[in-house]
Amino acid sequence: MNTTVADTAPSRFLCHEEPHAHSGTLLGFWLYLMSDCFIFASLFACYAVLGTSTAGGPSAAEVLDLPGLAVNTALLLVSSVTFGFAMLEMARKRQRAMLAWLAVSGLLAAGFVTLEIHEFAGMIAEGAGPDRSAFLSSFFTLVGTHGLHVSMGILWLLVLMVQLGKFGLTEANIRRLQCLSMFWHFLDLVWVGVFSFVYLAGVLR
Repeated sequence: MNTTVADTAPSRFLCHEEPHAHSGTLLGFWLYLMSDCFIFASLFACYAVLGTSTAGGPSAAEVLDLPGLAVNTALLLVSSVTFGFAMLEMARKRQRAMLAWLAVSGLLAAGFVTLEIHEFAGMIAEGAGPDRSAFLSSFFTLVGTHGLHVSMGILWLLVLMVQLGKFGLTEANIRRLQCLSMFWHFLDLVWVGVFSFVYLAGVLR
């Protein structure tokens, strides 16, 4: 039985090397951020429907403190700026300066979470807890979910700072820091929406 050339020729592939892990990681993280967008979009939609359902309880104008919120918002937005400074120092390969800016970002974010917990505790102490009305349930769920994300970002930052101090600016650590940077700025954008749609619109409604 004769064999053809096509049967005996070795297989040929157009791709001769593995895809870069860097591109795959960033793509996967973008997909994660998209899924987070859907989560927050659902929570915003719930608040849009339930935000006026006070069930005879306090309204947004009665329980939300805009002056105190301005300080909280400034902490989070400035932390995004300092994180940008850290990324610039990373590009210059100046690890010590980068770690210093990352520490400042973490402290500012921790201040944000602390003030948010203080706000929640004060509202609950005044009888405006999440079980009081549909408005407060949707408020605590939306704002609390964002605060939980910020807390996880702080934990991620601490772990990454330890890795950077131990192993330096390796390719893997640079990739992780880029992912954390996207996550950090994403949470700032979400907070701008929370501030505008929940706090500002709620007080002026």
